Amino acid sequence: MPTNLEQRKGVILACMAFFMWGLAPIYFKLLQHISAFEILMHRVVWSVLFIVVIVSVMQQWHKIQAVIRKPKLLLMLALTAALLGFNWGLFIWAVNNDHMLDASLGYYINPLLNVLLGMLFLDEKLRKWQGVAVALALSGVAIQLISFGSFPVVAFSLAGSFAIYGLLRKKLPIESLPGLLLEAVILLPVALIYWWLMAPTASSNLILNDWHMNALLISAGVVTTLPLLCFTGAAKRLQYTTLGFFQYIGPSLMFILAVMFYGEVFSNERVVTFACIWSALAIFSWDSYRQSQKRKRENIPAPTKPI
Repeated sequence: MPTNLEQRKGVILACMAFFMWGLAPIYFKLLQHISAFEILMHRVVWSVLFIVVIVSVMQQWHKIQAVIRKPKLLLMLALTAALLGFNWGLFIWAVNNDHMLDASLGYYINPLLNVLLGMLFLDEKLRKWQGVAVALALSGVAIQLISFGSFPVVAFSLAGSFAIYGLLRKKLPIESLPGLLLEAVILLPVALIYWWLMAPTASSNLILNDWHMNALLISAGVVTTLPLLCFTGAAKRLQYTTLGFFQYIGPSLMFILAVMFYGEVFSNERVVTFACIWSALAIFSWDSYRQSQKRKRENIPAPTKPI
């Protein structure tokens, strides 16, 4: 059972993780003049190097060797790597093409999709109020589709790819950091081939870049990995239901940045959809809190944290 000190550390780490994820668009906006594919390439390359250093410091190479000996696990990691690469690339594109509100909506939708996928593929039962929350979220999307003739493609692509990624990783017996390194290594050859074959750009040659530009590009590895390390540290110290309440920090910060600092229009169709999603999340959070308190009263262990 975590001590109060460990719980406080968990809260601090959770806040750091979700604040970093929520403020990440500021970093990608600094690279707005560079294509999403080129930024994604740097994100993969420097993430590999940064995670290799961390794995070495934490002495987790034996865990990676254990996975490498299992071809079926590597095949599944190739699939999760593809989903992760797609999610990373789409997020960069969304931020740098004035779709930050869509990215925010996607990460609001994500926990509700997780519940739905858990019901469909993990035989988890949907509680009454969880069902109401999911139905309300879907209603918001349906209203946008019917009334405004548009579907939040970017939001659902981000939410769907990350939810499916989370579902697959939950079922794989691989810890977060070793798994992330192997996924990044799987993506690395594609990134390096793209770097070699891509048409030269103003930023593609690191030797010709100034130190400021190279620092920004190399920082992609830190921006990718550091919040994940904080998140995994928080997950070890907090109940998963408690951790869930912090996940709305990220999309809320993205929403504020999009509307107040980057001038994205909060149109009528978005108002309707966001209102339904926010209401659904309020119900979902209340139900999660109620269940958490019930478990405490009845001394029932909290749900197992995802791997």
